[in-house]
Amino acid sequence: MLATKLYAPTLREVPSDADVVSQQLMLRAGFMRKTANGLYSFLPLGWRSIKKIEAIVREEMDCASAQEIMMPILQPAEIWKESGRWNAYGAEMMRINDRHDNEFCLGPTHEEMITTLVKNEINSYRQLPVNLYQIQSKFRDERRPRYGLMRSREFIMKDAYSFDVDEAGLDESYKSMYDAYTRIFTRCGLTFRPVEADSGAIGGSGTHEFMAIAEAGEADIVYCTKCDYAANIEIGKPGIMKQEEEALQELSVVDTPNASTIEAVAEMLNLPLHKTIKAVVFSIDGKVVLAIVRGDHEVNEVAVQHAVLGSVEPEMATPEELEKVGLTAGFISPVGLKQTEEFAIVVDESVMETYNVCGGANKKDAHYININPKRDFNVEDIIVAPIRLITADDVCPTCGGALEHAKGIEVGQVFKLGTKYSEALQATFLDQNGRPNPMIMGCYGIGVSRTLAAAIEQYHDENGIIWPRAIAPFEAVIVPINAKDEALMSTSQTIYTALQDAGVDVLLDDRKDRAGVKFKDADLIGYPLRITVSKNTLENNEVEIQIRKSGEAITCAIDSVATKVTELLQDL
Repeated sequence: MLATKLYAPTLREVPSDADVVSQQLMLRAGFMRKTANGLYSFLPLGWRSIKKIEAIVREEMDCASAQEIMMPILQPAEIWKESGRWNAYGAEMMRINDRHDNEFCLGPTHEEMITTLVKNEINSYRQLPVNLYQIQSKFRDERRPRYGLMRSREFIMKDAYSFDVDEAGLDESYKSMYDAYTRIFTRCGLTFRPVEADSGAIGGSGTHEFMAIAEAGEADIVYCTKCDYAANIEIGKPGIMKQEEEALQELSVVDTPNASTIEAVAEMLNLPLHKTIKAVVFSIDGKVVLAIVRGDHEVNEVAVQHAVLGSVEPEMATPEELEKVGLTAGFISPVGLKQTEEFAIVVDESVMETYNVCGGANKKDAHYININPKRDFNVEDIIVAPIRLITADDVCPTCGGALEHAKGIEVGQVFKLGTKYSEALQATFLDQNGRPNPMIMGCYGIGVSRTLAAAIEQYHDENGIIWPRAIAPFEAVIVPINAKDEALMSTSQTIYTALQDAGVDVLLDDRKDRAGVKFKDADLIGYPLRITVSKNTLENNEVEIQIRKSGEAITCAIDSVATKVTELLQDL
């Protein structure tokens, strides 16, 4: 490819509405352009990298005996209603009606579609197992699209679905996909960790997320420094933190004017946060849910949802919902409260091990001191569950080792679905005895466009992107210092041809711009290798090869360039 033929409009300034590095650099380097909030068009450079990620995914999926198909993006509402997810999926689903007023959605995922497809074709155990996958665009109506490709409304995803006769078969399919994902993200050059996670709206009994470690990640993960344990903090297993047993003090009320946060109350009363409890109130399935944790802990929304067996994600309760159940925002505790059909109280296990703590008095500008939960809560009338997020003070639940925290970008996830969809959609097969059984399913997704963004978040500097060789739009760029110099251009063309013959994906920057402009673009775009052809090196029948990742510059004889570039790319 010649640079004069390449459509790659670069920007010198950072777009004002770009939140994170990957978004900024993809816009500046001419990889994509914003169409609307959460929607992007890929330009040639970006699409070349996307296609390289897709090629790696296809190779590893095919190697794992998965077979590629393509299903419609537009899905009928009937199959989602049959599975029970039409309403449960929530506002992120993009719903539309056709001219006949039939309901459809733009697929955020394809469990219903693949199950409906397979149930009409497979009827015997002899046809199983099977694993089918596709790579296509998905749609989710994000409330706040941001972070470029990391939280967009349209995104490219690989989704695969396995069908087995029993749980043992599912275990094999799950391991096969887990191992394939490990190879995929390794080949893409990512630093990542598979972590235990929550299955969310997909459902199922077991799941791992593949997290690319990056400061821009929206997910918080913990991992053990001694063993392989790693988990999303939403699923991390916190221990029960106990306070030293104390003599129980008398419950009393103190005035706390204008102190509506637990931090303000603790400061006003000169208390450490672990001697307080705080309340967060959610709305789940139309029910108001009061969640209580220690003041130094944070509420785990996923755990609260599981504790009340909710089918939709928690949302913060509205003032009207608080008023309906008699709660006063900023001054809430379970003392004196009782559960009803419309109101649930969930208390973290560690709260039940506290003594003489401070919490809301359920009236404005007032708090209780000396709350003792086992004495002062209606213990038969509350749900006690582990609903706090795991912290750095916790230890590994597997080996007792120290835990580290990190930020992660979810680039893939594998699920054990079991019979959630096959039972709902009546996808059965006849076993060896002629009896019908629901197929045992697994689901496996990779965010292709997210993987692109994650690589940039991990590999960049102040000058631009530093691509891992496998997913770079071009592996090398040839930069003649002066495109008007016939000798330089002739040598550059010779090197270009030699590299192409050697199988190198190479760009020749034949633009007549100044050398400084070409160098800046090369660094911004992030080609792994830059081959500079100048008068000074040409006098010695040499060129300079610079490695983008390290900045190291190497001189090389012109007739050895193809061999040297191939060696360097192998090392990268």
